[in-house]
Amino acid sequence: MADDTHRQIELISFEIAGQEFCIDISAVREIRGWTQAMPMPHTPDYLLGVINLRGLVMPVVDLGNRLGLGVTEASSRHVIVVVQHGSRTAGLLVDAVQETFVVDEASFQPPPDLGDMATGPRFVDAILPLEGRMLSRLVVGSLLPAQEREAA
Repeated sequence: MADDTHRQIELISFEIAGQEFCIDISAVREIRGWTQAMPMPHTPDYLLGVINLRGLVMPVVDLGNRLGLGVTEASSRHVIVVVQHGSRTAGLLVDAVQETFVVDEASFQPPPDLGDMATGPRFVDAILPLEGRMLSRLVVGSLLPAQEREAA
């Protein structure tokens, strides 16, 4: 007997360097305009620095740089997507937020096996073909700075 009760997932999509990505909306705390981050010493090049979000000092990740798509020249047209993964909160700098939508979990396809080319943390856990487009679903926990660096 076929299972007709597939789980629905709500996603938010955004653009980085002309490519579309999405994450589960349950990881998103808020979306805010670009705020200049204060640089921190001895941090990875994808970490822009920290900002004060209503009393919470949190890191801001240049998501394009983190994904190997080049350094983002941030301007007022950019957006920070504030995400939470467990006890960690961070801002993800993206070019633009596009939409929120609901899809059936069965719509996702596994990313192709890239063999030796795929080193380091796994950033994409699924591909979503959607209305002639392909969105890569990102693994929020892999995007955030390593926990031992949060103390910096």
